[in-house]
Amino acid sequence: NDTVIYFLSAVTNQFLSLGVSSQPITDSQRLFSIAVSRVQHLHLLAQRRFSEFESSLQTEEQRQLNKIFLQDFCNSDYIISPIDKHETQRSSVLKLLSISYRLVESWEFSSRSLSGGSAPRDQISPKLSELKTGILLLIRANQDGAEMFSDSSALQLAPYGNYYQSLGADESLRRTYELLACFKKDMHKVETYLTVAKCRLSPEANCTL
Repeated sequence: NDTVIYFLSAVTNQFLSLGVSSQPITDSQRLFSIAVSRVQHLHLLAQRRFSEFESSLQTEEQRQLNKIFLQDFCNSDYIISPIDKHETQRSSVLKLLSISYRLVESWEFSSRSLSGGSAPRDQISPKLSELKTGILLLIRANQDGAEMFSDSSALQLAPYGNYYQSLGADESLRRTYELLACFKKDMHKVETYLTVAKCRLSPEANCTL
């Protein structure tokens, strides 16, 4: 409806206005720059929250939780993505954007349990929504009529384990560790994919990871 269209237009204009530059760059380059900047900030927030949580634990607790996490999986691991840097570099811009979109989308619900801080710039959920909007704009600009989300309805990731249920102290500790570690891991992935995709806009650039 008109309200939704107006909202999307307002968000789009805000996203674009943040990238105003005196340099003769395209809208796509501008959007990529903003998206990379946004995900870099989210990745830093994720690293900070994870480090703060780890520092609150006893040494043995850290060791045990890290051991458990290495044997466990993040929900987003079900999203098919490049297995290494070589596959990432071989992937198309559209594929990298599509994977990034799905990774960000998978955190829309779970991110409500994450708090970067009281300052507006440290609020995680709104920044994820803005990043998702920006990536969607980039997908539309690069897809040339191809349908990238034909199977998106089948990709319904559940909330992270039993995190939202009533848990015992030990289980709650493990779930919090898992949630923060997975968020950090996924933001690192998105940052890598968007950085490589952005680099592809410069034919002479060296996009080696």
